[in-house]
Amino acid sequence: MQQKIIILDFGSQTTQLIGRRVRELDTFCEIMPYNKFPKDDPSVIGVILSGSPYSVHDKEAFKVDLSQFVGRIPVLGICYGAQFISYANGGKVEAADSREYGRANLEHFDAENPLFHGFVENSQVWMSHGDTITAIPEDYKCIASTANVKFAAYASTKQPVWAVQFHPEVFHSLQGTQLLKNFVVDICGSRQDWSADSFVETTVAELKAQLGDDKVILGLSGGVDSSVAAVLLNKAIGSNLTCIFVDHGMLRKNEFRDVMEDYKCLGLNVIGVDASEKFFNDLAGVTDPEEKRKIIGRDFVEVFNAEAKKQTGAKWLAQGTIYPDRIESLNITGKVIKSHHNVGGLPKEMNLQLCEPLKWLFKDEV
Repeated sequence: MQQKIIILDFGSQTTQLIGRRVRELDTFCEIMPYNKFPKDDPSVIGVILSGSPYSVHDKEAFKVDLSQFVGRIPVLGICYGAQFISYANGGKVEAADSREYGRANLEHFDAENPLFHGFVENSQVWMSHGDTITAIPEDYKCIASTANVKFAAYASTKQPVWAVQFHPEVFHSLQGTQLLKNFVVDICGSRQDWSADSFVETTVAELKAQLGDDKVILGLSGGVDSSVAAVLLNKAIGSNLTCIFVDHGMLRKNEFRDVMEDYKCLGLNVIGVDASEKFFNDLAGVTDPEEKRKIIGRDFVEVFNAEAKKQTGAKWLAQGTIYPDRIESLNITGKVIKSHHNVGGLPKEMNLQLCEPLKWLFKDEV
């Protein structure tokens, strides 16, 4: 069974960065909305609570039932996550005299606490918060302080719960990766057996099992994501994969021709469609980026659908959807960061099942 860390997203700008840092520790993680913790999932070995743009006192603040996981598996709260743990357990969180943003140093820390194993004196951390924790709950103890923040980190004395006011996921927290490793590996017990390299072998095997002898259609964009998805599918099902590459007219000069040649060298079965005139006509006069994305997505589906109907017997549509595509298309605040044409389901008339080989990977992992 594959182990995983769950990162509960409270809307922080650095939530995806927390995920990347965990993946760099050869540990699979999944970012989920703050209110979607997967109950009764034995593969979850730890939980990280992210930061948030809100104060715990805001009416709009995202709040979670900590009893779902506290006491069952290790928990690490970061910034808002740390404040919320204190707030929810009887501690105090108050507005700071001024927003603390920037570098700070841990003047005091508990070197015996497993979260700070390997830390050096005055280790630099990065603060970014408007509220501050002024009192921690009973049965908790302070384990780190800076010159301006008494409760820079604290921990439960009875349960596996830790909380840090700073951001270990950012580069400016010089031992942030060490802290996350201490939590993910030493405290949560990760076997560190997941990597992008192992992903290829396991994914090809999973695709073979999922697709069998079924025929698959894949829309190629000419970019990295869909091209990698195509190569993985080609390894799994070979000639049962048909790729459609739509030229929307906005590629670089000669790119459509050059990429088609590259696909040929990769052994892919690709149909090229020049639809640039349609895209140019539909985009004429449009200046809003989000509207442009929607037009491009709509036109791509129309052109692709027309060509896909010519392919008989296909049961699956494959896409190069990656993890950030899904996260950005529906932020946990309910607001879209930006839409992606390959997220949101398939038109009913296509009557195809969806296959997304890369849906758990970040861009650099692809």
